[in-house]
Amino acid sequence: MTTVLVTGSAGFIGRNLVTALSRRDDVVIKTFTEEDDPSILTGLLGEADVVYHLAGVNRPETEAEFEAGNVGVTQQIIDLLKRLDPRPLVVISSSIQADRDNPYGRSKRGAEDALLEYHVQTGGPIAIYRLPGVFGKWSRPNYNTVVATFCHNIAHDLDIAIHDPNTELELVYIDDVVTSFLCHVEGALDPAQTRYTVTPTFKVTLGDLAARIRRLRAMRETLVVPDFSDGFMRRLYATYLSFLPEDEFAYPVKLRIDNRGWLFELIKSDHFGQIFVSKTLPGITRGHHYHDTKIEKFCVIQGQGIIRFRQIDSQDILEYPVGDEEIKVVDIVPGYTHSIENVGEGEMIVLFWADEIFDPGRPDTHFCKVET
Repeated sequence: MTTVLVTGSAGFIGRNLVTALSRRDDVVIKTFTEEDDPSILTGLLGEADVVYHLAGVNRPETEAEFEAGNVGVTQQIIDLLKRLDPRPLVVISSSIQADRDNPYGRSKRGAEDALLEYHVQTGGPIAIYRLPGVFGKWSRPNYNTVVATFCHNIAHDLDIAIHDPNTELELVYIDDVVTSFLCHVEGALDPAQTRYTVTPTFKVTLGDLAARIRRLRAMRETLVVPDFSDGFMRRLYATYLSFLPEDEFAYPVKLRIDNRGWLFELIKSDHFGQIFVSKTLPGITRGHHYHDTKIEKFCVIQGQGIIRFRQIDSQDILEYPVGDEEIKVVDIVPGYTHSIENVGEGEMIVLFWADEIFDPGRPDTHFCKVET
């Protein structure tokens, strides 16, 4: 069993790390926040096998607080660690700002230097992570990263300020940070190594970042899903959703209602096509058309139906009974005119997929009765 101490456990990175650690049955978690009595720190460090030192200051009211919150607290921990034997591994979250000559960067570099000096003097194991901007769920707008600020403001229909849209950011996702941190619990890393990085990282301009988040905001209207093979976009969408107001998790669909029932589009994508759903009343038939190239799949998830096919230059009709007693997916083959009839006593609900977004100017949908 490994005992882990997380300082700054109530912060953005700390909260995500503690959540991940809590899912493990081989770890005992100890936490320390700025609200705790400093006198308990000695005992906590003495119990720990691994210390994640995540406590720090990002946006203080005065520059002096950078030195106290980032260097001072780190030095306090180091002084306590020197009294211990054996000494726990110390994992610290620094910043790429440590290379820059500004108050925050100097304070992060000072914390690194203090920890490196401790390592040289005592041999105590350390792991320093210089992280770029970290984004993800539970980050704070106007505090952690501009990603949090943009996601929060756009999700709440608030303005965002962009001074230079060409300013480039380097970012890393919180779950990738946590995954890297967890490797130290497993003890599989070189104890002589002192510096570590997290991959993947992403580079994006402020203008592109804002445009991407606005596209995510518009998805409920456009229904167009971005290309989630782009790892940054997938991570950004998870982050954006975490900033939705709690009374806006659900949203209405646009029902197209007629005497057959209703139909609505669920999601669309240039990469996988679109998904839509229909309700058909008893005795009603939909379809009677064929496609040259478009591919579809039908799946009846409620009720009873019959899907009929006829190759357009043939007289033979194929019938596929479908229903919710045995869920099946039926491929709609190009060159076959087809229809689906509700033959049950109740409503029939069907899930449809098409391999392309419907284009009224090029519908590839040609009327042709199945029954000749």
